[in-house]
Amino acid sequence: MRAPVRNPFDPVPAPVLQRIIPAASVMIASLITIWPYVASFPLLPPLGLLVLLGWRLMRPDAFAIWAALPLGFFDDLVSGQPLGSAMLLWMICFFVIDTIDQRLVFRDFWQNWLIAAGATAFCLIVGRLIAAPIGAHVDTVLLMQTIISIMLFPLVARFCAWLDGKREGA
Repeated sequence: MRAPVRNPFDPVPAPVLQRIIPAASVMIASLITIWPYVASFPLLPPLGLLVLLGWRLMRPDAFAIWAALPLGFFDDLVSGQPLGSAMLLWMICFFVIDTIDQRLVFRDFWQNWLIAAGATAFCLIVGRLIAAPIGAHVDTVLLMQTIISIMLFPLVARFCAWLDGKREGA
């Protein structure tokens, strides 16, 4: 069986490194949360989700729409959340962002920040409802984790832009 012939007007396929850097950065960010550090309150933000949102909002072509499934699966494996929770929540976020992309003609950084804030809060709140009993007293810690995550997003977006510059140079 012959390989399909590429039309001259088809886009040039991206080199392997350009396709690997976004996924590898999300996976490394997910691995940061397993760093052994002692804290009285778990205020570490979901860095894998933040980097995924940073890539998706800055460069929509960096990931296919289905990419949230394997990356969410990896995050579920290393974070200790119930298996499938990040897969489901990250996929819902991708669908919502895709719907927003279809409705809006132009987005600036403030809108990206607002979208990332809503997606992060949604994932943290629903993840809490999935993982912890309703009677658990974790709402104050969850609120602080949400605020820290929202305030950290501009740094994560800047990091993703820096990686994108390195990726384009590769």
